Amino acid sequence: MRFKSNPVGGYQVFAVSGIDTVSFGITVDPASGKGLLGFAIEREDHQENQRYFMYGFKVFQEVHPNPGPDTRVLTFDQPMQGLVWDDFTAKPGRRYTYTFHPLKGAPKALDRSTPPVSITLETEPMEGEIHDVYFNRGVASSQAYVRKFGNQKPDDMTDPALRTEALQWLSRRLDEKLLEFIDQAASGDSVLCAFYEFRYPPVAERLKAAVDRGVTVRLVLDGKDNGAPAKPGVPARAPFPRDENRKVVAEVGFPAGTVIWREKNADAIAHNKFMVWLKAGQPEAVWTGSTNLSMGGIHGQTNVGHWVRDRPTAAAFKVYWEVLARDLGKTGSGTRPEEAARMKELRDAVEAIADAPTDWTRIQTGITPVFSPRAGSAVLDMYATLLDSAKGQGCVTLAFGISDVFKSRLLDNTPAGPLQFMLLEKEDRPNPRSTKPFKPLGARQNVYAAWGSFLSTPVYQWARETNAKKLQLNQHVSYIHSKFMLHDPLGADPIVVTGSANFSAASTTNNDENMIIVRGDRRTADIYFTEFNRLFFHYYFRSIVERLNGRDRVGTTSGSGDLFLCPDDSWLQKYKPGGFRAKRVAMFAGMHGAQVL
Repeated sequence: MRFKSNPVGGYQVFAVSGIDTVSFGITVDPASGKGLLGFAIEREDHQENQRYFMYGFKVFQEVHPNPGPDTRVLTFDQPMQGLVWDDFTAKPGRRYTYTFHPLKGAPKALDRSTPPVSITLETEPMEGEIHDVYFNRGVASSQAYVRKFGNQKPDDMTDPALRTEALQWLSRRLDEKLLEFIDQAASGDSVLCAFYEFRYPPVAERLKAAVDRGVTVRLVLDGKDNGAPAKPGVPARAPFPRDENRKVVAEVGFPAGTVIWREKNADAIAHNKFMVWLKAGQPEAVWTGSTNLSMGGIHGQTNVGHWVRDRPTAAAFKVYWEVLARDLGKTGSGTRPEEAARMKELRDAVEAIADAPTDWTRIQTGITPVFSPRAGSAVLDMYATLLDSAKGQGCVTLAFGISDVFKSRLLDNTPAGPLQFMLLEKEDRPNPRSTKPFKPLGARQNVYAAWGSFLSTPVYQWARETNAKKLQLNQHVSYIHSKFMLHDPLGADPIVVTGSANFSAASTTNNDENMIIVRGDRRTADIYFTEFNRLFFHYYFRSIVERLNGRDRVGTTSGSGDLFLCPDDSWLQKYKPGGFRAKRVAMFAGMHGAQVL
């Protein structure tokens, strides 16, 4: 939901709320900004009748000259110096009032006489009429994990209660809602599943329990033999995820006929992660998103589960599942005519389910499913054009790099164009083995990127962090695994694209994939936007530190004096017109449909 305060003394606050996260932008006129040291932020929870000042991160060097990892401060006297701010500690379906108190004076003699500005808002409830969206924490590399669990691996925790707490903190209800989707199925119902990785015993066991109570459960699982024998200097590679999928299936003991192994088209991957619930034979709801059934998928890398209560969408996914269950595709990896014919049979069957949009302007309001593999690049081209055509802002997560089709659309953008945010697994760098010229995207195109990274050395008062790979939660993708795109999420007609596909050629023409395009649903867009914002700026700070560390500019406290709070109003110079920070403030101030409660 979108809110704004009444203007007070040259200040106005704007907010977008999701389920757990609220993102704020603050406008300040030049006269009111003179002498401003920042804001003390007070939050009132109307349901629990609580009122308190929010915690801060930075400190005045004059007050705390030697902060450490255990230093805890409140914005009451160590203010937030910024015109954008996020609260990641909100609760679903709550009414809050945030009061921003402008502080002036000096660090040791704060002037609190400037009238505060308050904004009342409501967070989204957990469940919507059609869409429920569940993001895991996705930030094992965080100060919060250090403080709560001391960078311990969950499997090394000898206290079972602490291990459970750590896993629950990391999954952030994604785990329990996935199980809840299965548990809704009663005797006589069906659950049709298609999964790439099926190596998370709690879900397998819950599906087996559904079988035992009379639910028809059918599983299409990746069973492709993509292993490789050992070569000189290169060890053998076991088929993945086939062997681990088979191990879990055998351990759980599903009845014969429950599992269908997807073995054809072995040079691609059966990359889906969805379930369809059929209530008494009728398609009722879908669980989709980016979450593989693995410890790392649920507790480590960034992922989202999207629960859709829409019968036409469920019906389309049911037909797609039936195509997958036929195990169509090539029997080998060759290009012989018979193999091409088998691949055409698969693509034709997928394309016959529903037309996929190739012109984003013709996408209908509501939900449009898109299934793969399909012939040609028209859908991928449409995604790139959709991102490039944003008027206000575009957001995209890219786990495996920026494809040329996206770069070709964005390279001609200008600093005056829409803000584009990219959340990547790795920094976009030149490939030394490529003969193609490297074309970077950046501020010249109004494109800003963050990538998976962590504080490997202490910076300022922050502690050294761990990450999902070191916690042994992930083998392949450590940080950014989600696959979604937002087109003008704060506009009047937002578009959300989400699912299993990585916005790549392979995910369009070769792999088994599913996406849904949700148009015109502001609740869904607001949830995805606030979560993208949370993840992007968590990793954006770490990306900058990582890059500067490589230039020997930031490393330890002695090299990070700029991370203290400014003792005067000079911090506002960072918000000069035309800069990135000013554009972010304008993004909130210009959003559509903000209301005053």
